[in-house]
Amino acid sequence: MAFSSNPLSLSVPEPVFESWLRDTGYLEILDQRTTDLHRHSSSATTAAASAASASSSDASAVTNSAAAAVSISNGVFVLIFSHIGTLLSLFTLNPFAKLTSDDFSGDTPSWTQLFLGSLDSYSFPSSPSQARLRVHENVKRYARNYTSLLLLFFACSLYQKLLALVGLILCLALWDVLKLCGERWGLEQRPVIKQSLIRITQCATAVILFCTNVQMALISAIAVSYAVMILHASFRKLTPSRQSTSKDGTRRVLRN
Repeated sequence: MAFSSNPLSLSVPEPVFESWLRDTGYLEILDQRTTDLHRHSSSATTAAASAASASSSDASAVTNSAAAAVSISNGVFVLIFSHIGTLLSLFTLNPFAKLTSDDFSGDTPSWTQLFLGSLDSYSFPSSPSQARLRVHENVKRYARNYTSLLLLFFACSLYQKLLALVGLILCLALWDVLKLCGERWGLEQRPVIKQSLIRITQCATAVILFCTNVQMALISAIAVSYAVMILHASFRKLTPSRQSTSKDGTRRVLRN
């Protein structure tokens, strides 16, 4: 069935529509409704299986109970494979697809109340679509927290690898010496000499980083922080910071 074009229809860009959902709090409602629907469907299936086994006659009690047990075991296997598929889908999506530079501006969300939250703030995503929704939104909300975790893990990896820490300090000191020499010798007036010293410093930095295995410390920190970010963002429910109701009755989310 074909629909005729309506000249009065408005095309709303996707970022504007998502911003409206985020400001009005409907993203949190959608996430909560999806979780509740999955919980109710699972409980209804279990209750139906229990009722079917309980209402069987005495003559076929053994057969019906065995069939109910097989049905429940099949449901458990389906649930397990569904959860595995949801976890595997986390590694196929791009968590930074909707991340912008504005997400790094402003204050860092509270680590205890907002980032960590309580035990009720976490639940297993019921579907890959819900996991994708949570990851994209939570990465935008807690971008500064995840960046701080990356720096923390990198510092811990450097602490465990003292040689890499020494190499990083040497590289920083080398560039600092180049800056001081440029200001004292007036290299701004000698661009050829300045570019030559910069190239030499870059080569020396690459050699030092390679010999001291700084890249391995950075790769391990990125891997650990990425895994923590994906797991936290997918299991963390979409809960608003603070909510207020405007005069027209619309829910608005006020972020710190």
